[in-house]
Amino acid sequence: MKLRKKLLWGLVALGAAGLLVWTLIPAPVPVSAAKVQSGAFVESVEEEGRTRLRDSFRVSAPISGYLQRVALEVGDEVEQGQVVFRMEPHPAPALDARSMEQARENLSAARSRLQGARADLETQQAEAAFADAEFERYRQLRERELVSATEMDRVRSVRDRQRAVVRAAENAVDVARFEVESARAFLDIASGQRPGEDQPVLEVRTPSGGLVLTRHRCCEGAIGAGEPVIEVGHLGDLEVQVDLLSMDAVRVRRDMRVHITGWGGDETLPARVRRVEPAGFTKVSALGVDEQRVPVIVDFDDVEAAAEWLGVGFRVEAEFLLWEGDDVIQIPTSALFRSAGRWAVFVVADGRAQEREVQTGRRSGMVTQILEGLKPGEVVVTHPGDRVRDGVRVSPELRDG
Repeated sequence: MKLRKKLLWGLVALGAAGLLVWTLIPAPVPVSAAKVQSGAFVESVEEEGRTRLRDSFRVSAPISGYLQRVALEVGDEVEQGQVVFRMEPHPAPALDARSMEQARENLSAARSRLQGARADLETQQAEAAFADAEFERYRQLRERELVSATEMDRVRSVRDRQRAVVRAAENAVDVARFEVESARAFLDIASGQRPGEDQPVLEVRTPSGGLVLTRHRCCEGAIGAGEPVIEVGHLGDLEVQVDLLSMDAVRVRRDMRVHITGWGGDETLPARVRRVEPAGFTKVSALGVDEQRVPVIVDFDDVEAAAEWLGVGFRVEAEFLLWEGDDVIQIPTSALFRSAGRWAVFVVADGRAQEREVQTGRRSGMVTQILEGLKPGEVVVTHPGDRVRDGVRVSPELRDG
């Protein structure tokens, strides 16, 4: 009995010691992990862009005047040389009561001057008729040599001077008549009314065909020289402008492939880089940071298909494919950390985390290319915390990325 009790107490003590040792052993650190994969890899740069037209034509008023109502609406098709709007002279400004009364008095004075000019013309015509008759009598006397040549020349001079006076009087009547017409016209249009249908109209034509993109003015009214009225362009000239950071723009080349997404449809519109502008500009970001941006112009591969859905000024997302490769070893970028000045990862092997140095290559978003140090199928710890160290037991939870 004593031996049995000793054995029983020995087993209890051994179990208690084992339990104590088990409780003192650190538990595995739970970590998120991902498998090292090998497959297609695309290094790209994504940025927001806006659609625009390569060439558009803004039709403006060539002179100051009065714009007639513009019948064209946005989206209407126009042909080259088509009249897009018409202009006419400005209406005369309306007069106040004092100015109107002065205009009436000026008209009355002009009519009086016309009557005086006509009376003077009649007087001069009578004098001219007398001078002609006098000249005819002296001519007959001269033929009979009853008057001298000097006297004959004097009578001829009087006749010629009188004829010139008649012509001057006729001109004075014309001037007075024009003054009356001017005063009457000024009084007729001084009420601020638009001119009648007999007024000249200027027709402005479009230099190019296409669609009406913008109608800056629609209603009639006064317009200044150079003020825009409509803008015309072809959707066949549709392109995309993307303002890239200068550090990304230096990696973009002509004819580089671009994927246009985020325009509202499910399809990806293929495109290519046409031009990287040689000059950049400063843009303030939403966080208030000055950024150097460079405009990059992108052409659609099928602009007609793009024009069926997109117009001018539409927002799109542009993905520039900087580099593409197959069978590329890659891991989530979150698995990388710096150790002794080099890139390293924690590889899960036999339930423990093993620190391993790696050589990285290209990086695209949340994925990084691995040139040396890892093989496909291995498991790496993502987002390693302070508890993860070399040799620590871990409990990995596999996740995608």
